Amino acid sequence: MTRFRVASRIAELRPTAVNRVLDEVRAYQASGRTALSLMRGQPDSPTPAHIVEAAEQSLQRGRTGYPDNQGEPALRQAVADKLRRDQGLAYDPGSEILITDGATCGLALALGAVLEPGDEVLLPDPIYDAYASPIALFGGRGIPVRSIVQGGRFTLERSALEAAHSPRSRALLLNHPWNPVGTVFTSADLQTIVDFVSEHNLVLISDEIYESLVYDGRRHISPASLDGARSRTILVNSLSKTYAMTGWRVGYCAAPAELMRAMLLLLQQFSRGPATFVQDAAACALLSSQESSTQRAAEYQARRDRVIRALQGIPGIRPLIPEGGLFVMVDLRELQDGVASDDVRRFLLERHGVVVIHGSAYGPGGEGLLRVSFAAGGKTLDDGLARLREGLVEIASGQWREARP
Repeated sequence: MTRFRVASRIAELRPTAVNRVLDEVRAYQASGRTALSLMRGQPDSPTPAHIVEAAEQSLQRGRTGYPDNQGEPALRQAVADKLRRDQGLAYDPGSEILITDGATCGLALALGAVLEPGDEVLLPDPIYDAYASPIALFGGRGIPVRSIVQGGRFTLERSALEAAHSPRSRALLLNHPWNPVGTVFTSADLQTIVDFVSEHNLVLISDEIYESLVYDGRRHISPASLDGARSRTILVNSLSKTYAMTGWRVGYCAAPAELMRAMLLLLQQFSRGPATFVQDAAACALLSSQESSTQRAAEYQARRDRVIRALQGIPGIRPLIPEGGLFVMVDLRELQDGVASDDVRRFLLERHGVVVIHGSAYGPGGEGLLRVSFAAGGKTLDDGLARLREGLVEIASGQWREARP
């Protein structure tokens, strides 16, 4: 049999934690057992009807040809209008906005446009694990920035940013609201970060995909809106979470024109952009009433509160209340015998049939925690939480080690 040489860069890539766990879940289900998932950040509500109708009307008009490679002008204008409306940001749709195949594509373009081999990207720890592979693909190294928990809230301090910085640092990648820990950065938090990147001449890559899912009266603030930040910020977003459009694969980036030219050149090597009728639907989503998004955020806040209530009162185990996003981090670090989060995750699947993600998947700062999703509601959430609580009670009792399969 012919053997092919695989490029050495592939050795640096890793499947995401979600995909690794999904493989285990498939094997579990193949044995005839049923698992309830509290794992993924996929909204369970359908795309709003008016957005679907906009796509259908676009198809009926024959909008099925190649799109403008930078993005259809109407959608770029809609993004510019949205950024001005929501954040007070002014971007030229002709030279500073790019439409992408989701935020994942936008992040890869941002990294590819700024990294040289050996450059370092500072990453808050814990952080969404899917960033690691595109950094490696372009020859970079992810450098964790130690976070601390104050008042049940993960934060970044200037001293930790300085400790992680080196002469090879090129960018700071910020996830805001912060997946997996749920922090919504305040203007003061962001000013500390912006001052740091400005003084060290770094690029700030701001992943704002959860911007609409903020709770308890908080407001999302883009770091690009702070004084001195816009000229060094690449803003990355998509419509996946805000409009329940995960499968539509449409996102956008906003950045200074020089960076945008580089990102567009990269995009042209492997994509023509989202389908034209998808872009028409996206423009409709951005420019029409935002009531459905507001209602969705209220629903997720109610689900978050259900998770907190269900998991409170277990000795040594503490659910941390997220300020935004779709996940509750459950802190197991007060348990006397110590636990490895991946061992706990496997036990919860094998013994109790509930799927969560281990915090260590998101970096050393996540060890001893579990990420629990409330993207799914209704009976799935209620039954999953019942199984999860039963498993956590068993873990807190110390008897789980003997009961492990």
